[in-house]
Amino acid sequence: MNLDRILADLPAMQDSWTEAWHIRETRMQEDALLSYIQRNHWHNFQLWHEEDVARREDLPPERIRDAKRVIDRNNQLRNDAVECIDEVLSAELPMKTTGRRHSETPGMMIDRLSILSLKIYHMNEQTRRTDVSATHVETCARRLSVLLEQRLDLHASLLMLLAEIRNGQAWFKLYRQFKMYNDPALNPQLYAKRSEA
Repeated sequence: MNLDRILADLPAMQDSWTEAWHIRETRMQEDALLSYIQRNHWHNFQLWHEEDVARREDLPPERIRDAKRVIDRNNQLRNDAVECIDEVLSAELPMKTTGRRHSETPGMMIDRLSILSLKIYHMNEQTRRTDVSATHVETCARRLSVLLEQRLDLHASLLMLLAEIRNGQAWFKLYRQFKMYNDPALNPQLYAKRSEA
């Protein structure tokens, strides 16, 4: 699929995946860039729902512990997908380092659009509830309007950044997250436990 088409259709694709995953799993994309974008969104989707579980107070401690582990794993995979998105884009876009360096990568912006898609879906659900007050529904409808505007702004900024990269006005570096908490060689709680054994 064409890069410009993918990025132009990005919010609609993320919304479509969000909708589908609440009903059933959907086929993962084969195109490299689309595959990483979809994986990023899938891990954000998983994070969203496990974060909800982790905040419950009526579950046994084991379930909360399991939720935390799922959150950690998906957060790592989400960040890995962001880095892969940026790798693909940096290979496909001719970047000149003469323009201004953009501090946020396209992958980071795509990740933020993914989170906005999830917020929009779940805020929209709140506007359709019948077991809450009219004030709750009105508040959520106002918030939904703000989220939709924020997504429009962010999506426009992403497309503008890509245009600026193409014409040499902007560029980005590949940033690595180097998450330490999942790595048994870098997390003191994990490697200390090994040396105690």
